[in-house]
Amino acid sequence: MEGSSTFAVEFPKLGDLKKPGILWSGRMDQDEIMLLGLGLQAPWKLLGQQLDLDRSPHELQLEVGTDRGTRFECPQCDKVCAAHDYQTRRWRHLNFFQHHCYITASVPRVNCPDHGVRLVKVPWARSGSGFTLLFEQVVMSLVREMPVKAAARITETTDKRLWRVIDYYVTRALASLGLTHLKALGLDETAAKRGQRYVTVFVDMQRRDLPVVFATPGKGKETLKAFEEFLKCHQGDPARIREVVCDMSSAFLSGVAETFPKAQVTVDWFHIVQTFTGAVDAVRKAERQEIELSKHTRWAVLKRADAGKLTVDQKQALAELINRDTKTATAWLIKEKLAWIRQAVTPQAARWHLTHFVKFARSWVATEPLLVPMAQALNTLAAHAEQVIRRWTSTYTNARLEGFNSLFQAARARARGYRNEQTFITMIYLIASPISQILKST
Repeated sequence: MEGSSTFAVEFPKLGDLKKPGILWSGRMDQDEIMLLGLGLQAPWKLLGQQLDLDRSPHELQLEVGTDRGTRFECPQCDKVCAAHDYQTRRWRHLNFFQHHCYITASVPRVNCPDHGVRLVKVPWARSGSGFTLLFEQVVMSLVREMPVKAAARITETTDKRLWRVIDYYVTRALASLGLTHLKALGLDETAAKRGQRYVTVFVDMQRRDLPVVFATPGKGKETLKAFEEFLKCHQGDPARIREVVCDMSSAFLSGVAETFPKAQVTVDWFHIVQTFTGAVDAVRKAERQEIELSKHTRWAVLKRADAGKLTVDQKQALAELINRDTKTATAWLIKEKLAWIRQAVTPQAARWHLTHFVKFARSWVATEPLLVPMAQALNTLAAHAEQVIRRWTSTYTNARLEGFNSLFQAARARARGYRNEQTFITMIYLIASPISQILKST
């Protein structure tokens, strides 16, 4: 970011009010109070103020201007030029007590010999915005803590206008993000909303907090190409990436091989469990077409039995499945026995556990049509055995991404009401990216 002026106006300190150029009368009048609150400095001054009680809500209207004949800097080259003409502009400022406050100014356009006629910059607002810098600073503080619609209600404006403010600062902060240090990369897809619409999130595995460095709509190989371009634009080098942690998606794996040829791939345990959990649910759905299952069966087989989160009804549904020797019970038992692989201490022991687990489980599912999803999950595990075993030597795990799911859910909630993935991505950056620190420091 370019200095702290992006967000805040530099206010004069109370002790400086007696210095030359700062109005001081021992006892400040209303104009002096307004000047202090607005942070106005020469050549800008307060020309008038009016409280309009006929509007709802009431409006405090402040007129700001300069003396005729004042010269101004060209916004492109800083050359001091004469004013060409003036244009009236209006900005929403922070509320004055319970009243909306607006600043109106006749903003000069200078006639620069090098750049032609240009509208000068005002110190209280950025170019093109209808809000003052202080108002935008409050907005950015609010949206880090609550949904945008809630922030819009508090500030009594529209959420669409706030999104334009958010997009501007997030985009600007993202442009300053440097990735020269990036060596270990994690990537995962998360649902943006229902209807098979996804966002792929890329994280710096060396960062313990705020690790998200890139997010893009979609999933698969094309997202890796998008990240490669982003990485190059932010001083990063694909050849420096030494490890990539991802799931067992063939699209991801082939994309990693093409984009990061020097990187080793680690498949994390979270995605293995996720694969087998999905297979169990597929078996349950298929068997439900043949026999009646308790309505509590779904969550009974999806939850971990040793996590202590099963309800009484779910425990009863699970016991019934096992007593009836259902195929869903067989699939559930295979999923639960995955934990035996994790008990291995060394990579060699992990390879032995994995090999024997696959052999044992395949004997259970070989001749059962309903257990085909489990057979497919076992084949996937066997095909990626070496990449799975790397988790015993890697210092990075994608289980951290599982922990970020709560952050992504919060981002989804704060972006709710919008139909495009970009608002979701913007909130991910705001909540879980290093740019949030950049924004806070400005």
